[in-house]
Amino acid sequence: MADTFATRVSRIIAGGAHALLDKAESLAPEAAMRQAIREIEQVTAEVRVDLGKAEAAKHLVLSQIAKLNAEHEKLSEQIDAALARERDDLAEAAIGRQADIEDLLPVLQKSLDEQSERAQDLESYIMALLAKKRELDQLLIDYQASLSRPAASTASSGGADYQLRVDDASAAFGRVLARQTGVAGLQAGINGDASQLKELADMQRRRRIAERLAALKAGHGAN
Repeated sequence: MADTFATRVSRIIAGGAHALLDKAESLAPEAAMRQAIREIEQVTAEVRVDLGKAEAAKHLVLSQIAKLNAEHEKLSEQIDAALARERDDLAEAAIGRQADIEDLLPVLQKSLDEQSERAQDLESYIMALLAKKRELDQLLIDYQASLSRPAASTASSGGADYQLRVDDASAAFGRVLARQTGVAGLQAGINGDASQLKELADMQRRRRIAERLAALKAGHGAN
């Protein structure tokens, strides 16, 4: 299920943008954005349910680990008492149980680590989905605002004004895609600030290269 969530979240955040862009270019941007928002809400709800299950599993494993640790300590006291009375048979039985507990604890710890990692992944999915939803909510507001221009403007310009509104929405959509994916190429064909976004992407790439070079030089200097 985790892989399914990862795939769906990735598609919504990045891959799904292509389908939305196609619909927006087909002059149905509002319907496409509303559908995307509904899908984000649905997937977020499903991820929250799975996160609840992961947290419940963590609680159960933690309780079992605490119980076994307490038993292990109690057995140590019982072993001391048995040895004081020269009851080696009782001491051996208690030691055997301690050995069983020591074998169980690493397995439970591994399960706890897996559930913790799963919960962390699910939390990151939720954060990413909510961020995407905020972007699309704002995009929808911007698009609806573009439809609220005075009727006189529409009357005077006819189809040209309608196309202008679509272009405005497409440009806003392209900016959202660039921010979400970090790839300006996804908005190819959209009028707007593509050159500025490309410049920002180039700046990011140069900074990453400079940081990696500095880290490598620092590593060599420490040797």
